[in-house]
Amino acid sequence: MSDLPRKAVTRTAKLAALPLGIAGRATWGLGKRIGGMSAEIVGRELQQRTADQLFKVLGELKGGAMKLGQALSVFESALPEEVAGPYRAALTKLQEAAPPMPTSTVHSVLTEQLGTDWRERFLEFEDKPSAAASIGQVHRAVWHDGREVAVKVQYPGAGEALISDLNQLARFSRVLAPLVPGMDIKPLIAELRDRVSEELDYGLEAQAQRAHAEEFAADPDVRVPDVVHQAEQVLVTEWIDGIPLAEVITDGTDEQRDRAGQLLARFLFSGPARTGLLHADPHPGNFRLLPIGAEGEDGWQLGVMDFGTVDRLPGGLPQPIGESLRMAIDGEADAVYSKLRQEGFIKESIELDPNEVLDCLLPMIEPVYAEEFDFSREWLRAQATRIGDPRNPAYQMGKQLNLPPAYLLIHRVTLSTIGVLCQLGARVRLRDELEAWVPGFLAEAPGVADKAGPEAEATAAGA
Repeated sequence: MSDLPRKAVTRTAKLAALPLGIAGRATWGLGKRIGGMSAEIVGRELQQRTADQLFKVLGELKGGAMKLGQALSVFESALPEEVAGPYRAALTKLQEAAPPMPTSTVHSVLTEQLGTDWRERFLEFEDKPSAAASIGQVHRAVWHDGREVAVKVQYPGAGEALISDLNQLARFSRVLAPLVPGMDIKPLIAELRDRVSEELDYGLEAQAQRAHAEEFAADPDVRVPDVVHQAEQVLVTEWIDGIPLAEVITDGTDEQRDRAGQLLARFLFSGPARTGLLHADPHPGNFRLLPIGAEGEDGWQLGVMDFGTVDRLPGGLPQPIGESLRMAIDGEADAVYSKLRQEGFIKESIELDPNEVLDCLLPMIEPVYAEEFDFSREWLRAQATRIGDPRNPAYQMGKQLNLPPAYLLIHRVTLSTIGVLCQLGARVRLRDELEAWVPGFLAEAPGVADKAGPEAEATAAGA
C-alpha cells in the first residue's frame, strides 16, 4: 500500500470513529438520566465529551476535517464556558498548525512546479514549515531578489482528501449539531465542499490577493502582502511578521484587542466596496496585528493573508442588507418583513407576524445600535442559547426563516467575524463601518473614494 492511500485509510478511520464515540456517549447519558442525574448536567457533560473527541480528531488531520475545525473554531465563544475553556488552547493550535508533510514531498512538489533548478529562485528556503492549513503548508524563504517571502505548497492529493473528508463529515453532521447551539452544521459543510475547486486553484487565489494588495497598498490600517510568483500548486507571496490574532485573543492588551477588532470589521466590510471581493475565511490564523513604530508606539495595522476563499460581489455587499439593518434599527417591522420576503428570507408559502420577526432579529443586531459595542463571549453565548433552545420563540421563528443561496457565504462570514470579535472581547464602533461601507445603510450609498475608512473621514471633517 502506498503512503498516500494508507494515510487516507487512517484519516477515514479517525473520522468514522467520531459518530461511534458520540453514540456511545449518548448511551452513557441515557444511563445517567435513568440514574437520576438532571438532563442539564448530563447534556453539558455530553457536550464536553463530544467536543473533547472532535477537537482531538480534527486537530490531527488536514483536509476537510481541519477545514471544518477551523470554521467551527471561531464559534467556540458560543459554547458554555465549562465546555469551551478546556479546548480554547486546542482550537487556537488548530487555527495555526497541522502535522507537516515530509520534506522530501515538499521538494518533489517544488521540483514539479518550479523546475529542477527551483533552489536558484531562492537565496534561502526553510524546510520546516512555519504554518499549515487544510490544503497546504507555508515555508519561510528569501526570494532571489532579497525579499522575504511565504511559499505556500499544496499537499499532493489535497482535493481528493478535502472532498472525501467533507462528504464523510456531512453524513453524520446531525450528531455534531449540539456542539454549537443554534448553528446548522450540515449547510456549513455543504458550502465548504462547494468551494473546494476554488480553494485549490492558486491562480484564482493569486488574482484575489493581487487585487487586495493593490487596493490596500497605501492604506494606513490594512496590509495585504503582494503575490511574488504563482504556479498551479505553489504560491509565493511577500512575508509579513506581526502578532498572530490567536495570540492577541489569548494574551493581547485591551488596546490591541480593540484595535484588532475595529480593523477586522473595517477590512471585511470595506473589502467588497473597494475590490468587489469578500474575504471569506475570517479565522484568526489568517490575520496578524502589525506594529507601526517600535512595539506599536505609532499604532497598529491589520495584516491579512490567505485569499483562497472569496465571494465575488462586483457591486459590493448587497444593498438589501444595509436597507434591512437600517429599517430594523428604526423599528419598521412591516418594511423589514417586506424586504426579507422580497429577498427570499421568508418564503411566499409562509405567513409570519412582522413584529415577531423583528423581535427575533433585534438582539442579534444589537452591536449596530450602540455607538460602541463590547463584544464578549457572554453576549454570544446568550444569543446562541436564545436561538438554539426549542423552548424559545426565537428558535421556532428561526426554523421558519430561509437563507437564500446568494447570501449563504455572506452570512457565514458575518457570523465568523462576530465569533472572532467575541473571542477578542473587543470594543468596536461597528456602526461606523456600516455607515462607511455598506450600501443602503445610509440614505446615500457609501462612496469608495474615501478609502482610509471612517477615521480618515473624521480627520478630514475636522480640518
